[in-house]
Amino acid sequence: RQSGRRYNLFLKRRLRIDKRHQSKDSIFFRDGVRRIDFVLSYVDDLNKEWEKKLERRKEFESNLQKAGLELETEDKKESEDGKIYFVKIHAPWEVLITYAEVLNIKVPIKENDIPSAVENPLDCLLAPLRLPEKVMHPEPDYFTAPFSKEKQELYLINDESTFFSPSMRNRIVNYILTRCPYGTEEGKKKFGIKRLLNNGTYSAAYPLHDCQYWKKANDPNCDNERYTLYMEWARFLRFYKEQPLDLIRKYYGEKIGIYFAWLGFYTEMLFLAAVVGLICFLYGLFTMDENMSSKEICDPAIGGEIIMCPLCDRECEYWRLNTTCESSEYSHLFDNVATLFFAIFMGIWVTLFLEFWKRRQARLKYEWDLVDFEEEQQQLQLRPEYEAKCTQKKKNPVTQEMEPYLPITSQAVRFCISGTTVLFWVSLIIASMIAVIVYRLAVYAAFASLMENTQSLQPISGLLTPQLATSVTASCLNFVIIMILNFLYERIATWITDMEIPRTHMEYENRLTMKMFLFQFVNYYSSCFYVAFFKGKFVGYPGAYTYMFNRWRNEECDPAGCLIELTTQLTIVMAGKQIWGNIQEAVVPWICNWWGRRKARNNPENLYSRWEQDHDLQIFGALGLFYEYLEMVIQFGFITLFVASFPLAPLLALMNNILEIRVDSWKLTTQYRRPVAAKAHSIGVWQEILNGMAILSVVTNAFIVAFTSDMIPRLVYYYAYSENEDSPMSGYINNSLSVFQISDFPDRNKPKLNPENFVICRYRDYRYPPDHERRYLHTMQFWHILAAKLAFIIIMEHVVFIVKFFVAWMIPDVPADVKAKIKREKYLTQKILHEYELEKLKERLCQGDKRATEKEFIATEGRMELSRAM
Repeated sequence: RQSGRRYNLFLKRRLRIDKRHQSKDSIFFRDGVRRIDFVLSYVDDLNKEWEKKLERRKEFESNLQKAGLELETEDKKESEDGKIYFVKIHAPWEVLITYAEVLNIKVPIKENDIPSAVENPLDCLLAPLRLPEKVMHPEPDYFTAPFSKEKQELYLINDESTFFSPSMRNRIVNYILTRCPYGTEEGKKKFGIKRLLNNGTYSAAYPLHDCQYWKKANDPNCDNERYTLYMEWARFLRFYKEQPLDLIRKYYGEKIGIYFAWLGFYTEMLFLAAVVGLICFLYGLFTMDENMSSKEICDPAIGGEIIMCPLCDRECEYWRLNTTCESSEYSHLFDNVATLFFAIFMGIWVTLFLEFWKRRQARLKYEWDLVDFEEEQQQLQLRPEYEAKCTQKKKNPVTQEMEPYLPITSQAVRFCISGTTVLFWVSLIIASMIAVIVYRLAVYAAFASLMENTQSLQPISGLLTPQLATSVTASCLNFVIIMILNFLYERIATWITDMEIPRTHMEYENRLTMKMFLFQFVNYYSSCFYVAFFKGKFVGYPGAYTYMFNRWRNEECDPAGCLIELTTQLTIVMAGKQIWGNIQEAVVPWICNWWGRRKARNNPENLYSRWEQDHDLQIFGALGLFYEYLEMVIQFGFITLFVASFPLAPLLALMNNILEIRVDSWKLTTQYRRPVAAKAHSIGVWQEILNGMAILSVVTNAFIVAFTSDMIPRLVYYYAYSENEDSPMSGYINNSLSVFQISDFPDRNKPKLNPENFVICRYRDYRYPPDHERRYLHTMQFWHILAAKLAFIIIMEHVVFIVKFFVAWMIPDVPADVKAKIKREKYLTQKILHEYELEKLKERLCQGDKRATEKEFIATEGRMELSRAM
């Protein structure tokens, strides 16, 4: 009964509003004319801080009005839960033009008359992938110039209310909000909405979406860009369509636009890598039956007669080589001659990707008026946290104004603490990896003894060997540890970066990026590095095995090689991370929003105001894009650093990224508040990280082909040791296995049982037999193979690096047509500005302005002539 009474009161309040003919799903003030550019919300809680918060709000809102902004407050009685006040903010024309000049915002002065590119004959084939022209290019292309209040006649101002786009308007209002003072506390001048949000004075500050995403607004003045983005971009059924980058940039700003442009370009380039990788995989699949190594292993007369030494001490028994028949056949899928080709191809592909992205980025900079954009100017503004915590001041040599600074001694102490913390967490990852290795060693013996059958010497399953069973379970355990450490370190990294008190927002983001990337690099890739470069390399030989901590015998590779285990490790970690990442990005925000809106669903839709709808959405924080970039860069590492072991990695990444684009666009359009528009002319520090990983990938893939795969030993045998001209690879398996006399086993290693009284067993190495004078020492073939491996690494690295640098040199960073357009636009813009100044000067001369001298007129004309000549 009480809930019914409350609901009736709620309806009565809303009906009073409806009598004033006010649409609740509106982006305008009550007068229906002034646009809502920003919304602040707060809860009027009566605690001990209540009076202080009330004073701060009064002072802050008073100062906002002094700055020229117009405010309109919605009483808590009008809110859905009866607790939240909403302060709506509108920036009038005078404020917009003032701060447009301060922020150096470029605005149109003339429609672009440069002819567009010649149509591609293949465009008709790509028509199904295209979006409507109105969606792809929502605005005409203009020549632009920085706004100046004194030259308003110069700009194409048709309508003052729509001249500045909503994203420009919310950027201007946010600029004012972050700098508006709200009083003095403890002798310090306090300012900025961020501090007011941190201390609870306001609960939220956000610009509004222009409409509901699933239907158009009733207001004819609304652009409905959110609805268009949802229908044409944010639905998965549009996965095959191009992205409306200009509309994304117009609605969300350049920073988010650049991210989606990069993600889309990366996905397009992955298509080529995925096709080549699939061809290499199919080559391995179709040549499985021709693989002489697996034929010999599976042959009962060869592999069935080769008795292998036990896989663990005491408990394990002797086993026949043909028990690994299936795993040796499947390892050929990834360990074949196509592996070498694909490793070299990916080294060149990475260079092409990075170079062509620079060209794409240069084109976007021109199209989005970012050519002269100085990101440093935007980011040089001090962080409020820096100003609050730094009590000492010194004169800025540029501005000649006193500003806070952090003493060097304090910086040194903070960096020491920060560095020690990072080192501790990296050490923790390495310790967890060692723990997983110990798990592998301990469980390996258990699997080996469990899966042996004493009578037939056959494993329980032909495919599931002890090595593979250990690798799969260890990979899953490693993935769980990775996700737990990742969850904890995200908070630690943010805490230590806050403790360092970076001076600017750019410094803060760069420091956090490097910490997070270093940690994620070690966290995600350490297990792959272990399998690729350490497992099976330091085993010893029967009778002289090497032990970890003098207790656990080091792991051996499968007789078919370690590459199949690296493939398993890579697949589990990469696929697991992508699946988990998509669940986090899509499902978690949806559940949070569903829970937050469960009460509002009981109310009529027309009574649920636009600012309340957006208030109930999730917050896309300042570091929202940071986590998106981090996720993609870690994936980039998987498909480049270890791609020689898994040619299907680019295909997995391609399928994930097709989904990722739509998941990111869906959550941004439907599940998050509208972010404040921000400018950016590049992907920032991530470009340097990608360049570093591209160089490292050449080295890692060369080492994988040389030391992890069996390619080099097979080639050495083919050219130097084969004795059968008709079938050069026959006898390779026998040649690659050394002989050990069972009577030489020490008691620690010797199996408890030898029911068939075997005299010798074989093991994977190149050592002299027991009857040789240099028994159990490495043969010359071992040293030949080692020399060949080192020579291969040097040759492959140099060839790929030479091709990489040649390709990078051949491809200019800025396309020639873009260079020409930039010069043309600068020339025309200068010409238009000079002609405007000349006309103004003529008017002043005609009106008898004494200050407008003839010399000034001649100088202006001379400057125009000089500009034309240049």
